[in-house]
Amino acid sequence: MHAMQYAITLPADYDMGIIRRRVKSRGHLLDACPGLGLKAYGIRERGVDGSPVNQYAPFYLWADPEAMSGFLLGDGFRGVIRDFGRPVVENWRGLFHRPGPAAGRLPVAFSRRTETVPEDGDPAAVVANALAGHEKLAATEGVYATSLALDPRRWELVHFTLWTDGTPKAVQVAAGDRYRVLHLSAPGVDGLGAGRLW
Repeated sequence: MHAMQYAITLPADYDMGIIRRRVKSRGHLLDACPGLGLKAYGIRERGVDGSPVNQYAPFYLWADPEAMSGFLLGDGFRGVIRDFGRPVVENWRGLFHRPGPAAGRLPVAFSRRTETVPEDGDPAAVVANALAGHEKLAATEGVYATSLALDPRRWELVHFTLWTDGTPKAVQVAAGDRYRVLHLSAPGVDGLGAGRLW
């Protein structure tokens, strides 16, 4: 599994209805994308759920790294580049994925947090601690799925959790930025695994 996200930060007075209409008209195009585990079409709106910015920031979990490369170099991503410029695309190697108790319902929000592995810390111990947190989180009411991934170049972990209950009370269980999910494409979610991936 590979996790991937790019964030397009928009002006403070940007009409986020444009993004909503874009996702409504195009979101279904990846509903059957080979190699894609899931894509959560996430947005943040300035002043909503504590967000300081307007942002379109979809998050992907890929079951097949070749499919991820094909997407980035293909027609779909050319549309993103044409309309918004070429964003920085962050990606991480998957360490853990597990469906939660609410896996049968559509998620309405996701939380995403990055964590730097300290230079003087034992990477294995930091990852083990993070995995224990995700094991617990995977049993939390309202969780659709939760994942953990690592970028070894920057020694950075990304914590990603999809929620079927978007209220701040539910999402605050996992610290980090909060995003509203406008659409979920999940053609290969069953191929992402159900626990540790290493």
